Amino acid sequence: MTIKVHHTLLLTGAAGGVGTALRQRLKANCSVLRLSDRVDLGPAQDGEEIVQADLADAAAVHAAVQGCQAIVHMGGVSLEGPFDPILQGNIIGVYNLYEAARQHGVKRVVFASSNHVTGFYRQGETITPAHPPRPDSLYGVSKAFGEDLSRMYFDRYGIETACVRIGSAFAAPRDRRMLASWLSFDDLHRLITACLTTPVLGHTIIFGMSNNAVSWYDNASVRHVGYAPQDSSDGFREEIYARTPEPDLTDPTVQYQGGTFLMAGIPMTAHLRGK
Repeated sequence: MTIKVHHTLLLTGAAGGVGTALRQRLKANCSVLRLSDRVDLGPAQDGEEIVQADLADAAAVHAAVQGCQAIVHMGGVSLEGPFDPILQGNIIGVYNLYEAARQHGVKRVVFASSNHVTGFYRQGETITPAHPPRPDSLYGVSKAFGEDLSRMYFDRYGIETACVRIGSAFAAPRDRRMLASWLSFDDLHRLITACLTTPVLGHTIIFGMSNNAVSWYDNASVRHVGYAPQDSSDGFREEIYARTPEPDLTDPTVQYQGGTFLMAGIPMTAHLRGK
């Protein structure tokens, strides 16, 4: 069920893969969907506003946030890579967003965190939101920073945040790892809707995954959000097994939940294989 509890909802990162998937879906959650990205989003459609903004530009972020009642923050760098772009988009950018939210009186944020905050847990483990972060990358560290920053803005200023540790948000799972981490776009919308409409959100960390039979994540402690996934990776299992090789159990990308992010940037293969 989708309830319009906010007049104007801001979606950052609206030009990205996930943002594009959410653009039409989130219109059901508000009267006006304000779209923001640093690239051109084209003309506004019915029920939309367009505000172009680089997250590292504080003044542009303030202009995007002004007049909104809630924010779905999908913007920033979404892959491992050099530190400076991650710093600008994911650290300075998330600070600019929360400071704008504070100054403009926005009281609820859905923050796109990531499974890579906990990527150094093994694939044989099941973890909860209470497990300590174990980032697998500079990208994962930047998302852990965003979670901590949002916690401080809740404790000091009362801005409620759902830190959604998104697994693998794609139209369909692409490999064996995603049989555990897949999050369908429809389930992502259901999760965001739950975060926007639950009566009391507080500061909540919740894993974003569909109803997959195999899972590394346990959301039992965050039932107050009311998220009920309806899709599953299970129907893709046979096809994925048929076209992918047997995993090498000595490979760190198979041993750890973070997958290939462990080997992105500057890999430490010998160290990882010896752990």
